[in-house]
Amino acid sequence: MSDVRLAVRLTPGAATDQVDGWDVDLDGRPVLEVRVRARPIDGEANTALLRLLSRTLGVPKSALSLERGGQSRSKRVGVSGLSAEEVRARLTDL
Repeated sequence: MSDVRLAVRLTPGAATDQVDGWDVDLDGRPVLEVRVRARPIDGEANTALLRLLSRTLGVPKSALSLERGGQSRSKRVGVSGLSAEEVRARLTDL
């Protein structure tokens, strides 16, 4: 299976860790809205994002990689071991 890439908009410092679902960016591309309690200090929010996506998708954390956006709210996360259809199905109806 090929790697799937997710566009993510992360909100750190939230009240709870939560995947809010899909939205669209200014260019009309789908983006996954995610909130984490961790602050954006020393990569803590990025670590919390990958942990939450690992649980939500049912994959090991090693199957996820932060490909872009380490210092930004807009990120790209790579997912190994699942097809695009499987990822979409697991992130629908959250």
